[in-house]
Amino acid sequence: MKVKPLGDRVLVQVSDAEGETKGGIVLPDNAKEKPQSAKVVAVGQGRVNDEGKITPLEVKSGDTILFGKYTGTELAIDGEEYLMLKEEEILAVVN
Repeated sequence: MKVKPLGDRVLVQVSDAEGETKGGIVLPDNAKEKPQSAKVVAVGQGRVNDEGKITPLEVKSGDTILFGKYTGTELAIDGEEYLMLKEEEILAVVN
């Protein structure tokens, strides 16, 4: 299934949380911290300003981004976990 976000929304695939601490302790799923980085899968057309013109998004497919802990909407598409974010919820692009 292909998903095309609308407006200034971005579809991302969240990176897996670390399953082990630096000291070697294995963490169960419920003790893992929610990941805050993801890979951009698809982007919308852009934000419409007051004049009706479309402002393109700063992120593009393939970018790795950082986002806030409790932002976005979780989605399951074809058995894969994704997150739908608005562009304003993205904190940074990782190079």
